[in-house]
Amino acid sequence: MADADAATKDKADENTVRLQVAAARQEESGQGIARMPRSAFQALGITEGDVVEITGKRSTAAIAMASYSEDEALDVVRLDGLQRGNAEVGSGEHVRIGRAESRPATRVVFAPAQREMRLQGPAQALKRNFAGKPLVAGDLVATTGQQPVRNMPADVQRMLATPAYALTQIRLSVISTTPKGIVHIDENTEVELRAEFEEPRDARAVVNYDDVGGMEETIQQMREMVELPLRYPELFTRLGVDPPHGVLLHGPPGTGKTRLAQAVANESDAEFFIINGPEIMGSGYGESEKALREVFDQATKAAPAIIFIDEIDSIAPKRDRVPGEAEKRLVAQLLTLMDGLEARANVVVIAATNRPDAIDEALRRPGRFDREIVIGVPDEKGRREILAIHTRGMPLGDKVDLNELARVTHGFVGADIAALAREAAIDTVRRIMPRLDLDERTIPQDVLDDLYVGREDFLSALRRVQPSAMREVMVQVPNVGWSDIGGVGDAIDKLKEGIELPLKNPDAFGRLGIRPAKGFLLYGPPGTGKTLLAKAVAKEAEANFISMKSSDLLSKWYGESEQQIARMFQRARSVAPCVVFIDEIDSLVPARGSGQGEPQVTGRVVNTILAEMDGLEELQSVVVIGATNRPTLVDPALLRPGRFDELVYVGTPDKEGRKHILEIHTKDMPLAGDVDLGDIAGKTDRFTGADLEDVVRRAGLNALKRAGGEVKEVTGADFAAALEDSRATVTSTMEAEYKKMRGELKKRAAEINPIGFIHEGMVEPIRDRKHGGPEQSGIE
Repeated sequence: MADADAATKDKADENTVRLQVAAARQEESGQGIARMPRSAFQALGITEGDVVEITGKRSTAAIAMASYSEDEALDVVRLDGLQRGNAEVGSGEHVRIGRAESRPATRVVFAPAQREMRLQGPAQALKRNFAGKPLVAGDLVATTGQQPVRNMPADVQRMLATPAYALTQIRLSVISTTPKGIVHIDENTEVELRAEFEEPRDARAVVNYDDVGGMEETIQQMREMVELPLRYPELFTRLGVDPPHGVLLHGPPGTGKTRLAQAVANESDAEFFIINGPEIMGSGYGESEKALREVFDQATKAAPAIIFIDEIDSIAPKRDRVPGEAEKRLVAQLLTLMDGLEARANVVVIAATNRPDAIDEALRRPGRFDREIVIGVPDEKGRREILAIHTRGMPLGDKVDLNELARVTHGFVGADIAALAREAAIDTVRRIMPRLDLDERTIPQDVLDDLYVGREDFLSALRRVQPSAMREVMVQVPNVGWSDIGGVGDAIDKLKEGIELPLKNPDAFGRLGIRPAKGFLLYGPPGTGKTLLAKAVAKEAEANFISMKSSDLLSKWYGESEQQIARMFQRARSVAPCVVFIDEIDSLVPARGSGQGEPQVTGRVVNTILAEMDGLEELQSVVVIGATNRPTLVDPALLRPGRFDELVYVGTPDKEGRKHILEIHTKDMPLAGDVDLGDIAGKTDRFTGADLEDVVRRAGLNALKRAGGEVKEVTGADFAAALEDSRATVTSTMEAEYKKMRGELKKRAAEINPIGFIHEGMVEPIRDRKHGGPEQSGIE
């Protein structure tokens, strides 16, 4: 009898292949496909699009597809999170795959797989969505949208790209099928959708690794620290070491710390216990500690288990900073539970916070939280993955390019991208509202079929959603490009090579072993376009733009100015690439030791900015631009390489530059045939951009005075009258002084003696443009 069983097993093994499980790409989640190497196709005698049976601890079905090019030489099968859950296997484990036959179903019953969801609607939509796809009773499946998947034959693409059931991906349980086994839905199948959740077989209905984007390295670390010890505790026993006790996740709000913890618990096949910080606090003596002990006791009994403590800073603050005894006892209880006399096997604690410095130091050591993992703001590749997750079930318009959206959403965290997708969907709904009859309470099928989220919906949503890390600072998306600025060609070239190039191509600098410039000081007469240049840099480099006025950063309270500056730089780092623009910087960082009885606060502010720009914590993809028309007032220590690397002179434009500026300001003005902008440019020597804008404005006013509200065009006479009323704000003496200064500013940085005082004669007087006398710069 045993020989017969062995023979049957051997025969079964002959008809199957054994492959190692790996995670599928984000965009293929919910598609129900298994990507396998060509060798597996040959061994099973199948072609792409055939149905295969996947057997782990449980059996499920999928559509066989060719592996990614990088996997061709590997014996791996790529499965998404739902399929891994259906087969009850984790990444790295092995499954058997065999050829399967799918029979047409006479009846299939679906139900929502999430407890908080109630569904109602025509089952016909589900029938279209799952037509032809293999289903097994007990599986978790997902509705899919119309997004194209790479490397897929056209006939399989058509089968998978059915109209979406809703705007977001919905996960459903296959409650039952008739007949049993592997079936597919055809035109004769009766489909029933139950309204209420029915207990799923697997918790992965809620969150798995496919639902966490932009965290590839973090997921790998979490698998090592959490999933391995819970799945294979004998590994650590054999090595003679204790498995990790805890992991602390910290980073800005909305980056996905809680979601990652849920995904790890579900993928580890572990019980999940959650402690929301404030909920554990009780009013009675010892009540909080008792509640905490109970959670740990339940987790020990249900091991393998994960205890997730959200907002841990609220229940484990620094004991020397809190006045209450209850908080101190709770911290002590948590310390004891995590690393006390009682050993806890197969229980891992994951905690999340966005204020790691507020947690008691005793928790932040090996044996309690063995590893601290920073979950930062995602980069462009990460944002692309998160966008794919949140638009997974969306019927997207043809012009929607997720790569483009990933490029322009600098500083967005997962929560911001989710809000962006939701706002875009709301715009779509707003667009179809006129076609809805609200009295009917049902949506016509033709409206549902035409429903799509277009590129214009996302661009509209982008105007309303801004990065959560930037909510408290003045943020604007500049709408000024290089083409909107005239007469400053040299300055534009310097800024292009110094800012736009490194922000767009950071790898090129790494290959050459050089660092990009950290700061640019734009200086020159007032009105020459220094602020406009900073805005154009941010737009052209596709970076975030933080604009600060010196007055916003200075405070009368001791230490608050330094905190404001440190906070501004911290925000800029978290939403990099970022351009920080500080206007009138001379009032924020005047030269120290000038002997003028300067207030102490400015000295401390200068020190803070010096440390932020070139201190121990390096600025990555953050560029600081300062603007001033009095550069001799700026502390010389800021003018050295490593701080303001480039001093960019923005002077008065030449004749060609003036003509360009006039063209920019008159592009929306109806000009008469006798208006010659070249001639006007020739008569406006030493006029700045602001002066030329004033000339155009006055010419328009003159035309209004002349012809009233019926004015059709602005004539040459209007411009001639405007020129008589205008003057250049920059005198020839001022221009000469600035030009002389250009060669001397860098030299000043070297003229500080060892104790920080400035040599006499360092400061050249600048002529006061109103009175013609010397304007003292404030440094003697």
